[in-house]
Amino acid sequence: MPPMSAAYLRTVAGGVELALHVQPRASKTGIAGEHGDRLKLRLAAPPVDGAANEELIRFFADLFDVQKRAVEIVSGESGRQKRVIIRGVDAAFARERIGR
Repeated sequence: MPPMSAAYLRTVAGGVELALHVQPRASKTGIAGEHGDRLKLRLAAPPVDGAANEELIRFFADLFDVQKRAVEIVSGESGRQKRVIIRGVDAAFARERIGR
């Protein structure tokens, strides 16, 4: 697989912001590469009653070893295109954990 461009990742005050393309109802939760200039995230949860958003927050809290309250969906809460801020993480650490 070619290296990722990381256009989906930017540094913001206090953390990093990720631009995501989310695929709910996947067979398992995980990062699936890039989708245009966004990071593609597959979520096992359905997009019903906030379950997919809760799964997204849990996944990134575990991935970056931060508390759930450090992960915030700042746009796209009801759509597939989302922007998420992870507080307390720098870009180098984020790239390492994402593995891209």
